Amino acid sequence: MAETVLSKAVIGHDGVLRKLGLVLTGSILLSLVAQLSVGWPVPMSLQGLAILVIGFTYGSRLAAATLVTYLAYGAMGFPVFSNGQSLSALVGPTAGFLYGYVVMAWMAGLAADRGLTRNLLVTILVGIVVSALLYIPGLAWPAAALGKSWAALWSGWLAPFLIGDAIKAVLAAMIVWGGWKALQSRS
Repeated sequence: MAETVLSKAVIGHDGVLRKLGLVLTGSILLSLVAQLSVGWPVPMSLQGLAILVIGFTYGSRLAAATLVTYLAYGAMGFPVFSNGQSLSALVGPTAGFLYGYVVMAWMAGLAADRGLTRNLLVTILVGIVVSALLYIPGLAWPAAALGKSWAALWSGWLAPFLIGDAIKAVLAAMIVWGGWKALQSRS
């Protein structure tokens, strides 16, 4: 059977050192990308894009391990989260998104495990659905912790980011699909 996970097709996942290398590379890349923001009037970090690419290329287990490692960096005080935040972000108003990133990576990786990332349209749809599901923990946290109303959450925490998240899902799908096409052309 043909390999379903891009990183495994390219370098394999045999051995602890390869897996550790992927997790460390992905978590460091995510730490760097989190510091980049694009867009106006609401700047958006590129974390969602990186998380989808990690999930789509690593598979569920390695993607989740990568995101847990990323959160651990922040818990240790490293400024890895958006705007150079660290430990305080894990209990702040956007903490639900940070914890939800682990599930987001796992779900994107599960799609890869099932072979769904070899088709561009399917990968885009998976990316959009997975990105949308991130809003469940992302909005539940400030609703519970800060007592925000759903109207306030919609206008300040959700609506301004929907188009950007859809664009990031499309870009992630194109990156991974391009990786598969490049791999096929080498064969």
